[in-house]
Amino acid sequence: MSFFSTTYDVIVVGGGHAGSEAAAASANMGAHTLLITMSLQNIAQMSCNPAMGGIAKGQIVREIDALGGYSAIVTDKTAIQFKMLNKSKGPAMWSPRAQSDRMRFAEEWRNMLEHTDNLDFYQDSVNGLLFDGDTIIGVKTALGLEIKAKSVILTAGTFLNGLIHIGDKTFGGGRAGESASTGITEDLVAKGFESGRMKTGTPPRVDARSLDFSKMTEQPGDENPQKFSYSPTTKPLTKQRSCYLTYTNPEVHKLLREGFDRSPMFNGRIQSIGPRYCPSVEDKIDRFASKERHQMFIEPEGWNTVEIYVNGFSTSLPEDIQDKAIRLVAGFENVKFLRYGYAIEYDYFPPTQLTHTLETKMIKGLYFAGQINGTTGYEEAGSQGLMAGINAALKIQNKEPFILKRNEAYIGVLIDDLITKGTDEPYRMFTSRAEYRTLLRQDNADLRLTPRSYEIGLASQDRMDRVIVKKEKTALLVDFLNKFSVKKEIINPVLESKNLALVSQSMKLFKIATRPQLSFNDLLVIPELKAFISENNMEPDVIEQAEIHLKYSGYIEKEKNNADKLNRLESVSIPSNFEYDKLQSISFEAREKLNMIKPTSISQASRISGVTPSDISVLLVYMGR
Repeated sequence: MSFFSTTYDVIVVGGGHAGSEAAAASANMGAHTLLITMSLQNIAQMSCNPAMGGIAKGQIVREIDALGGYSAIVTDKTAIQFKMLNKSKGPAMWSPRAQSDRMRFAEEWRNMLEHTDNLDFYQDSVNGLLFDGDTIIGVKTALGLEIKAKSVILTAGTFLNGLIHIGDKTFGGGRAGESASTGITEDLVAKGFESGRMKTGTPPRVDARSLDFSKMTEQPGDENPQKFSYSPTTKPLTKQRSCYLTYTNPEVHKLLREGFDRSPMFNGRIQSIGPRYCPSVEDKIDRFASKERHQMFIEPEGWNTVEIYVNGFSTSLPEDIQDKAIRLVAGFENVKFLRYGYAIEYDYFPPTQLTHTLETKMIKGLYFAGQINGTTGYEEAGSQGLMAGINAALKIQNKEPFILKRNEAYIGVLIDDLITKGTDEPYRMFTSRAEYRTLLRQDNADLRLTPRSYEIGLASQDRMDRVIVKKEKTALLVDFLNKFSVKKEIINPVLESKNLALVSQSMKLFKIATRPQLSFNDLLVIPELKAFISENNMEPDVIEQAEIHLKYSGYIEKEKNNADKLNRLESVSIPSNFEYDKLQSISFEAREKLNMIKPTSISQASRISGVTPSDISVLLVYMGR
């Protein structure tokens, strides 16, 4: 079938993490999809660090998996190390993270996409968009092809008018060794879109054979590693590769400062804002001048490669400064560079120009996902791609949009933050951004989201069946704990070993299990409990759910009640043509922001920066509430 005679349901522009998830989602939703990328060899490439997950990001990967996306499965199949971060804190803070084999990660993504029905591929550069009034109808490529589509998802990453900086050298590019993309920004600005510039950076890659790991601190993976995907098709790691920890020092900082006059960050050649929570090493020693050292995590890029990612040493300083400074770090005395660090500037579009579906407000059928919206990180990008792919397919099928609320998913928090508050610096997800993080744990993403995804036809029947079994078995175990009384002769030795108060008589097991100092494993000495778990084939995830329910049910119930209050405000919708200029009682700033963002509900309006509680009261009165 020729491009010249085909009208696709969905065209996805860009084959990064956002584009890959978008293409998979729309195709699996039954939409005839075309993924256009500048390099088929670099689909889902890990441009920066070779890792998935981390604080809040791990929750997002599990949410992508629960919805039917591919990121978690690919991560499990290509992981070289797994860690559950923040285990010393409550379960709302537990965050899974995996080191990946970078080459195998991209290979596995391509394999999965190539085995996805309804999905075509084409290697070319998109340098223009086709419109019919306020509707997108296709794309133009560098080869001059005009490919028609009912919807287009732009996931351009750092490629839109990308500029790479190393010291006083500047050259066009979207990533090291790859050219930038031109034309799309210009077409959108001509249509009235507002665009801006952002910056990100990457550290040097070095040869592991030139490092002295004996001078560093080994950072192994978990003793009993878990995995990301809820699917039984992936398994936890049985062997792992270690990372290593070392530090900068005052001598390193002194040498780096000598290059500041040649740094594009300090000599004015880079005007755009970089990520606050992942600063370059020169930014760190400038902002935190009193600190004598900064951490550097030495991360292997795969099972069998000598390439090392120097996490914590992101820089755009000249090559000679990078070379001299890093040799003063313990273990790097004889380092060999594979490539130098660099910074990259690129175009983005303030995300207040989008709706909750990630469709643009000005152009029907056009969706933005990933760094084009001002975010940073594979996980944030992948989740946006997934949601854009789902919604593009649903719109074509004339079905209701798929929107996640703030109390349903970190993905809901991410998208609501972007379109309601906007961002003028690269946005990164943190647990602190979610007001309902006790509900949004990494362990229950399947319970929260798989039923929602199953309803729209993305999550499989097998996924849904597993969620039902998990829910039923968790309830069964909780019921057993509520009803079973344990004898003091059995439980007191356990309590004594933990220096806890003993019991004077038999007691319901749930009362014992709620003690924060006791883990569920401590209770498995009780024969009846062990037998019950065995007889009912209860897997670790069921036991974890039951334990969290017992220990944190009070907190969970409180957050659910708060979320219900928020959802009542969500139900108070605001018409899209509402005339805020008629409301003389609200502030000028509120009127300006409300006109620009056009919130769909009172709840969303209340989250807009500059809209006060009194402004919301006026809105509610005007709407008869």
